[in-house]
Amino acid sequence: MPEFDARAILADLRQGKPVSAGALAWFARGLASGEVSDAQAGAFAMAVCLRGLGEEGRVALTRAMLASGGRLDWDLPGPVLDKHSTGGIGDCVSLLLAPALAACGAYVPMISGRGLGHTGGTLDKLEAIPGFRSALSEADLRQQVLECRAAIVSASAEIAPADRRLYAVRDVTGTVESLDLITASILSKKLAAGLEGLVLDVKLGSGAFMKTEAEARALAQALVSTAQGAGCMTTALITDMNQPLAHAAGNALEVIAVMETLTGTSVNPALWDLTTALGGEALALGGLAADAEDGAARIGAALESGAAAEYFGKMIAAQGGPADFVDRWPDRLPAAPVVVPVPCPAAGVVQRIDAEALGQVVVHLGGGRLRGDDRINPSVGLSEIAGLGEVLMAGEPMAMVHAATEAAAQAAVQAVQAAYGLGEAELDPPPLIHARITG
Repeated sequence: MPEFDARAILADLRQGKPVSAGALAWFARGLASGEVSDAQAGAFAMAVCLRGLGEEGRVALTRAMLASGGRLDWDLPGPVLDKHSTGGIGDCVSLLLAPALAACGAYVPMISGRGLGHTGGTLDKLEAIPGFRSALSEADLRQQVLECRAAIVSASAEIAPADRRLYAVRDVTGTVESLDLITASILSKKLAAGLEGLVLDVKLGSGAFMKTEAEARALAQALVSTAQGAGCMTTALITDMNQPLAHAAGNALEVIAVMETLTGTSVNPALWDLTTALGGEALALGGLAADAEDGAARIGAALESGAAAEYFGKMIAAQGGPADFVDRWPDRLPAAPVVVPVPCPAAGVVQRIDAEALGQVVVHLGGGRLRGDDRINPSVGLSEIAGLGEVLMAGEPMAMVHAATEAAAQAAVQAVQAAYGLGEAELDPPPLIHARITG
């Protein structure tokens, strides 16, 4: 008889019994090889989501998924740094941060993912740019990082293949909100990239997977301790996701927000502040700044001078996008055929936003996936989204819907209105950064 089998492992998980590191390693290899079926992968994700693995099991699963593929090693004249967000609405910081870090002397092989649940995916956003290729061979990735200092790519078949299977299953089985699965998924890919420093953006609030501060702290501490235990210097910031980070949600619309900030045509303060904060932490970890404050100033200078935009343009061109994208981006991005306002139903101050509901609006417009084989419509989404504490008059637009059809637009209008809570009291928006976790 074989030492392990999927049914026995699933039975133990279902009953809440501890699962050995050997069993988790076997299951990860089975995910990578195909020996574990899609049904068994889905059952595994659901059982872990409901029962949990505990700290030892979480570390074991992370190591097992990391060991299911290869690991990159680098010999570069500067530190290899990266950032990862646990997912939010209007969170396009990676597109700003990777080139800004490159402009400051770091090398950034950023292995990113697609939309997961109600949250947007970095790769989906970049693929709104015509011609952009997220799938690079290891040789091409190495060459691009050497020449451009930055690349934002999908995990190759050799990098954490077990996570590739499980990531797709989690998106369509309602098993995203699991501390164990999130930790293993993020770190199996990031550690496989051979990083010297990693900064984590752990989201907290209505648009995050972690709704409470306790949940966000637990995830941040799990990520930091697991990554540092594997030899990667790591810091996490717990940041607010009680409203969209940018004033836009949707793939091409978020690229527009990035380009407006990169080129200085219309700087989004929240995007700027979070990019500099995360970048400052990364530069400090990599020895390119005296401390996080010094690093944040260096990232800000790279954004303000246009150096980050220059590196962004090099990265986009190297990955198949237009060579003139930084200069001609308004002409290069797709636009939805139907654009309608969301009228505010009554006068008031925005007291509450169900940011997850706004993310679901984007998904149902076609900007995300309801099934694993769904194709993304890069042009749809929301723009000019009203924020917490904003004073609105009756009938004033609280957002603009970008849709493929009139029917889809009208359904989105109603859903956006339902996601807002209005009142009379003045409201100070929550702080952007709630806490810093260093281990």
